[in-house]
Amino acid sequence: MPTQVKICGITRAEDALLAAELGAAALGFNFYSKSPRAIAPEAAAQIVRTLPPFVVPVGLFADEADGNRILAVAEQAGVRALQIHGPRLPELDKLRERYPLILAVSVGADFQLSSLGQIKASAYLLDSFDPQLRGGTGKTFDWTVARRAASYGPIIVAGGLKPENVGAAIREAKPYGVDVASGVEATPGKKDAGKLRAFFAAVAAADRGI
Repeated sequence: MPTQVKICGITRAEDALLAAELGAAALGFNFYSKSPRAIAPEAAAQIVRTLPPFVVPVGLFADEADGNRILAVAEQAGVRALQIHGPRLPELDKLRERYPLILAVSVGADFQLSSLGQIKASAYLLDSFDPQLRGGTGKTFDWTVARRAASYGPIIVAGGLKPENVGAAIREAKPYGVDVASGVEATPGKKDAGKLRAFFAAVAAADRGI
């Protein structure tokens, strides 16, 4: 199966539509207020309404313990899946009843693969550890960890990906999908069209074994 691509940190309709045209399976809308890519639910909803039907809008939430708030924002924005980052987590069973759940996990020095088996999710997004950021770190991690993690479910590789290295990540990790934010940006929250095109071309080349 081709590697699925999620473009995260969408704040502009033109970026969303270009990513969809290039073949994005999913687009990420960041509702973590401290992120430089944060977007208001009503602004996300306006973009979501422009998307083709087979492109999944994903709502990103971080350090959020209130599951009811997450559900309210997700419904207002019109997203169709949730991506949850710690360190605080809400009651996940309530969220799973309504949405596919992507659990984001930071791969730091103390990361244990067995931790993935402790929380049920539709997919696991492995990202680089950063003490301050919840995603969008611009840092890579040991991609062989992602390959070993596949026994727990679909694995999405994030963290420091860009057109120049996503092919190596795919060859090394063999992931279900890849997730990129800063690696295809002109500035935080604004994508660079040339970088987006180069990223998708690199993913396609890796899938072809080039």
